[in-house]
Amino acid sequence: MKTILIPTDFSKNALHALEYAQQLYKCERACFFVLHAYGEEVYGHYKTTPKEELEKMKELKREETQKKLDNLVDTVLGEPPNPLHNFETVARMDNLVDAVNDFVDEMNIDLIIMGTKGETSDHKTTFGSYTIEIFKYVKCPVLAIPENFECRQPKAILFPTDYMLPYKRRELKLLGDLAGKFKSKIHCLYITDFEELSPRQEDNKLFLEGTLTKPYLSFETTPVKNKAEVILEHIQQKEVGMLVMMNSRHSFFEDMLYRSTVDLLGLKIKIPFMVMQNIKR
Repeated sequence: MKTILIPTDFSKNALHALEYAQQLYKCERACFFVLHAYGEEVYGHYKTTPKEELEKMKELKREETQKKLDNLVDTVLGEPPNPLHNFETVARMDNLVDAVNDFVDEMNIDLIIMGTKGETSDHKTTFGSYTIEIFKYVKCPVLAIPENFECRQPKAILFPTDYMLPYKRRELKLLGDLAGKFKSKIHCLYITDFEELSPRQEDNKLFLEGTLTKPYLSFETTPVKNKAEVILEHIQQKEVGMLVMMNSRHSFFEDMLYRSTVDLLGLKIKIPFMVMQNIKR
């Protein structure tokens, strides 16, 4: 059974991510954990409150959060509810990143599915600040869903990679299962001016091929130019339905994030975006 964590701030985008998650796994047994972290809501409003009053406010916020989570789940259960799906709600007095990271460890979560932006995000950007923090720091694959994206099978998945990093078998299996289920083609894209791979790259590429056995794989090398533009071109040309990237030190993805946001490089993502973390769990 898959374990899926859906962080929510009760925004429209977060609700859409929850609905997308149900559709993505509609034919599989899955447990969906719907989590809201309310620590910043408490400390942000009650910084000068005496300790005794603060404890009461924490309890009130916990009760309020739990009620909103229960109501949220009630709205997406369906009639009749999917017998393959279980829902559990999680209210945490913590900041979002720590709450998500701790829960990922506690429940050995397979995948986080969330919206690209929350209620307070700048509408001019692709990703909200909380989504970027989850991308950066949480030790679990993250699938971010644009608000207006209609759930459909990704017939083509784009996976830009330089083959320099040793992939995690568990994360590749997650990708392979999704691609195999939808009979998707995974296009591995290497952006480089070098014609040959190093021995390390060759070994990592062989591991990639040996692990991703369910989907059809293709491998392409393209010369270096603006990497964001290359990715966007391939998304359009190959009618890509999902983008997958690795987040690790010195990777292209890390470089994008630490330049503030993906949007500064012109990468306007309008399809689901999966980030595999390549971090020991």
